[in-house]
Amino acid sequence: MGSRSVVSRAIPLHSDGMRIGLLGGSFNPPHAAHRAVSLYALKRLELDRVWWLVSPANPLKDARALRALGDRAAAAAAVANDPRIDISCLEAVIGTRYTIDTITYLRRRCANVRFVWIMGADNLEQFHRWENWRRIAAAAPIAVVDRPPHSFRALAAPAAQALARWRLPEARADRLATHRLPAWVFLTGMKSRLSSTGLRNRDGTWIDGDLKT
Repeated sequence: MGSRSVVSRAIPLHSDGMRIGLLGGSFNPPHAAHRAVSLYALKRLELDRVWWLVSPANPLKDARALRALGDRAAAAAAVANDPRIDISCLEAVIGTRYTIDTITYLRRRCANVRFVWIMGADNLEQFHRWENWRRIAAAAPIAVVDRPPHSFRALAAPAAQALARWRLPEARADRLATHRLPAWVFLTGMKSRLSSTGLRNRDGTWIDGDLKT
């Protein structure tokens, strides 16, 4: 199979003008909060789809406890269980390691799609540590979903402070996908405390019975 065909399969079906949320991560393991965040973003941001980008590894995390990429993608599909949520291993296919490179690739490949990067407040808290985080903010609008107890620390973090003047009022969240960049919004109302870290045993194995609870 040629490389072009492999990439086309890694990029879910889409059409020009779609508003698509990108939720990236290790999904080690995927869980109900990933699904809840996605459904919430679909509604609040008026998205057409959400793509879960299952990464080979997170540059900021220890990869030794990661399950195989295929296992994580299969588990993600089982947890997502919604026709509006697509699972992709695009980063493994195109060889990107950093979010900015993935977003840049997708913007070139799907030039007429309106992408929104979705992250939890815990990620905003350490967003300033991400590779080229300012370029990410300039390349795609960002939706930050509140995740207690990270709320106040996230909004006081270096990246949030640096981007403060480009933050949209939450009441205008439905305009984020088409807003002039940079632009971001902080979405409240999602109160799940589930995390992948909390669903792993000390040896890195998954607490499988809790993935969908």
